[in-house]
Amino acid sequence: MSSLTTDTIFALSSAPGRAGVSVFRLSGPGAGEVLSALTRRPLPAPRMAALRPIYNDAVNNGGGKIDEPLVLWFPAPKSFTGEDCAELHLHGSPAVIEAAARALMDLGLRQAEPGEFTRRAVENGKMDLTEAEGLADLIDAETEGQRQQAIRQMGGGLRDLYEGWREQLLDALAQIEGEIDFADEADVPDALSHAAYPILSGVSAAMDEAISHVERGRAVRGGIEIAIIGPPNAGKSTLMNQLAGRDVAITSEIAGTTRDVVEAQLRLGGLPVTLLDTAGLREAEDVIEAEGVRRALARAETADRRIHVFRGSEGFVNHKCIENRQKCDILFVNSAEGETPAKPEFEGHICYGNALSGAGIDGLLAYLEADIVENFAPMEAAGLTRERHKDCVLRALKDVQSSGSLLSDSPELASEHIRSALMALEELAGRADIEQVFDRIFSRFCIGK
Repeated sequence: MSSLTTDTIFALSSAPGRAGVSVFRLSGPGAGEVLSALTRRPLPAPRMAALRPIYNDAVNNGGGKIDEPLVLWFPAPKSFTGEDCAELHLHGSPAVIEAAARALMDLGLRQAEPGEFTRRAVENGKMDLTEAEGLADLIDAETEGQRQQAIRQMGGGLRDLYEGWREQLLDALAQIEGEIDFADEADVPDALSHAAYPILSGVSAAMDEAISHVERGRAVRGGIEIAIIGPPNAGKSTLMNQLAGRDVAITSEIAGTTRDVVEAQLRLGGLPVTLLDTAGLREAEDVIEAEGVRRALARAETADRRIHVFRGSEGFVNHKCIENRQKCDILFVNSAEGETPAKPEFEGHICYGNALSGAGIDGLLAYLEADIVENFAPMEAAGLTRERHKDCVLRALKDVQSSGSLLSDSPELASEHIRSALMALEELAGRADIEQVFDRIFSRFCIGK
């Protein structure tokens, strides 16, 4: 536990500025004493709101009265942080906020660091690290999909997932350790470690499945990027403005107008989407345009989807931008009114339209929305949503697979790989405790009877 938890901290938990109500939160061993000093009265009943004036005797303010807020008292361990906590629900004027903060500091409290309340909750076992991350995601949620995913993770959905893996790995480890350490016991069957094979195989498949959906969780959290790429004067910026529904990018008949990546935000399928208008891809004529082409290729490489734009009159040629195209890429054939474009050979989805008039834009948007819903919408169950989650599970999966391959010839090494996998899951949770395997061994095999 951090040494900082010996301090009593406070913070304004509501948004700063003028409001109907502003909320201060206190946490730490001195929270109760401070609340009594502020109100000049004994503590209210736990978890019951009480209307009480608060004072600061250190200032000459007409008797020191600051405000008459609702106060709440949450004695440990039944509080958000697991410590003694209190809340002050004050009138939300800047003057009241400043006076209350000054009074709390006069009483010896320290202003909380960013995320310190949630950190204390994790350190005190009120939630694990994945639930804390879900709480952060819920606070930042801007779309319905983000809210749903954050609620599932904050509610322990990801914890339930890795705890299931952890329980199974502990079972497998108990089987192997039972054979290694207690092979002479009559109650321990021979080759007990072979019973670990189906357990390890099942955990490996489940972890692999979770990793395969990590991009879906990441996209819900951080949004989806769609890069619009193609040669100069293909109509990329005009298409960008049509998709965004407003003039975001400068359009011109002059080739190379777009030099840097231009972004626009919209929502499709309930998820945040960032459109990227990029520089025309060609052999650059100067260093500035060359840098624009480099940035365009770099953003297109990491984008979740790419829309290739070509003029129907030019036909579809193997420009530099499509050398590494993917099956999920989209081709928008930008044709003039009355023009009959040739049908290009393209592995991905093809849309025909006119970026200037808006023809075909509704069809392109409908396709994009359907694609996003199918491939990026939140899943029913909680999944991995961050690179940290993916890294921990990848390391655990590698150890689980190694354990299975070593089980017959070297059960001792197989056991160590399971322990490493468990440590990776403990890192995912933000804790370290894998000694429960011994309890499982003794309870299952009557050892030491």
